[in-house]
Amino acid sequence: MYLNASNAEKIISDMGMSDMPLTEFRPIRTPVSPDWFQKYKQLCKQFMISLTDSIETLAFMNLPQDDFMNLITGQSVPDNLSFRLRVPLTWGGKLEIDNMFMCWTFPHSHNMDRFIIEQNGNEIIWLPNPTQKIYLPAHTATGGDGGNATEDRLAQIGAQLVSGRE
Repeated sequence: MYLNASNAEKIISDMGMSDMPLTEFRPIRTPVSPDWFQKYKQLCKQFMISLTDSIETLAFMNLPQDDFMNLITGQSVPDNLSFRLRVPLTWGGKLEIDNMFMCWTFPHSHNMDRFIIEQNGNEIIWLPNPTQKIYLPAHTATGGDGGNATEDRLAQIGAQLVSGRE
């Protein structure tokens, strides 16, 4: 199905991601090296550690403390979190931190896959391209009236880790 900008924005909005920026992209088939997955796994660890510059956003995800710590130290990825490439390798994307972002697997990553697959065969594809390393829809990234002690605690822990690395 061919989409113009307004159609693409409506579909992504209907999927609950009205604040997701989209990038117009012309896919060009690109060969992928046989060792791409090994390199991707190494990049994922680097990406996890790089999330220390996004501690406040990460704290809004309300992860249990152990999951939070394992994520920002590059130990393990919590359940229901996905790392995505902004531009797929098969279309010329690079294995670089700048080409990655993180989001909830369900529903966001699942819906992004559906959104991209439905455009299969088009000359122009609209790719989800959040401005931050972590995509959280705006309606889920705000605390309640009374604040959130878990977010505050995790943000403090993350800030201590960052200052310890400097």
